[in-house]
Amino acid sequence: MSVPVLAVAGHLGAGKTTLLNHLLRNGSGARIGALVNDFGAVNIDAMLVAGQVDAMASLANGCICCVTDDGEVAEMLGKLAAVKPRLDLIVVEASGVAEPPALARTIMAVDDNRFHYAGLVLVVDAVAPTGLEHGARVADLIVLNKVSVAEDLEAVRGTVRALNPVAPVVATDFAKVDPRLLIDPAPRPPRAQMSFDELLHDEHHDHDHPAYQSIEFRCDTALNPRLFMNLLRDRPQGLYRAKGFVDFGPAHRYLLQLVGGSVRFERTRRAGTELVFIGTEIDADALRSALDECVRVPADEQGILGVLKFVV
Repeated sequence: MSVPVLAVAGHLGAGKTTLLNHLLRNGSGARIGALVNDFGAVNIDAMLVAGQVDAMASLANGCICCVTDDGEVAEMLGKLAAVKPRLDLIVVEASGVAEPPALARTIMAVDDNRFHYAGLVLVVDAVAPTGLEHGARVADLIVLNKVSVAEDLEAVRGTVRALNPVAPVVATDFAKVDPRLLIDPAPRPPRAQMSFDELLHDEHHDHDHPAYQSIEFRCDTALNPRLFMNLLRDRPQGLYRAKGFVDFGPAHRYLLQLVGGSVRFERTRRAGTELVFIGTEIDADALRSALDECVRVPADEQGILGVLKFVV
């Protein structure tokens, strides 16, 4: 499987690096690669740097940080994609002046099947929300940061929602976004006793996360591909990610990866549909109703064509 590449954008001071540090501290064992503009802003000391070569720092917890500018993204993504063991996520932090659409296009334009674009997270300073028009329209997840000191949070939320009525909006302080919204925790073997470093990490772990929602769907009947693609295209408000196995019939069984508006299908032989939908404030009843319709309504012969163009 290819490595997901997540773009994080926002104006200077909005909290992009704070969000990155939060993910590095609370990744539940996930191996994260980070492309940043400046090591100085990332809490390297707290991550116990093991070494540094060619602007790449290998962290003791398996994560990696690279210093880059916006013109070197493609080159550094290639370096991170070659890391062994394989990374679970690559985060590209845009400079404060970078245009979010341009960053997304840069990542999507890189022709390398070792990684794939996994959406754009826009961090918004709720106290001084400037330049929203450039990023909110294309964002897959919007983080309203510093909400406890914002004078008119509802006005900011309304502006964001007017620009993007679909993307989940997470209100928080110190960019404390639940990591499960962005990455699947890596499995960790059980330990009879925690090490001192693990105890120290657990003590300082940021447990105060905004609401996280996970909705599961299982079915042994082949789904209607046309209706399913309509559901992904017109995804319910608050839905950010979907993953799992989708069965459209014996010749069309796939592994699905959805992040925002980005859809990928990979062929598999696994029968049956098992999906997890992830987001915040999703209308679970509406989602399940749409999925039930995909089961109930017979498929037409041309419906699968809408799926095939997203198969990698």
